[in-house]
Amino acid sequence: MEKQSLCAHDCFDETVDRYGDLVYRLACTRVQTKTDADDVFQNVFLLYFQKNPTFETEEHRRNWLIHVTLKFCKKLHSSTWSRRVTLFDEFPLLQTDLNTENVELLHAVLSLPADYRTAVWLYYYEGFSTKEIAAMTKQKESTVRSRLKRGREKLKGALQ
Repeated sequence: MEKQSLCAHDCFDETVDRYGDLVYRLACTRVQTKTDADDVFQNVFLLYFQKNPTFETEEHRRNWLIHVTLKFCKKLHSSTWSRRVTLFDEFPLLQTDLNTENVELLHAVLSLPADYRTAVWLYYYEGFSTKEIAAMTKQKESTVRSRLKRGREKLKGALQ
């Protein structure tokens, strides 16, 4: 029993090292404040540690973490407190090594509605396929493609 617990902690550290940046960047794109992204990050990995789920593959683990991140972001966004708070123009540290044009694009992406923003972020910034995004978000692949298309249309309008 004790041996299994040590393995869980070892796997936990490896999981945070491997997927921590992905979880944090995704949280930043959804909640758009550093403080809220920190809370989401902490809650995702706390749940992971407490539940100690088992996965068939690394892809399954990654998809679970992304799905849980999105659920925590949605829960945070729908809370009464967050609906009453006015967000300042606080963009997290996603802008490292970006030129002016890329910063403008990043701001446009972050201003998209949440569903479009998530699809665009995961596809263009994280490099996932529409099939992978559909699995992570528990949506149909056609829904993901539709959100990408609409997100691109909104971006085109915003950047003109």
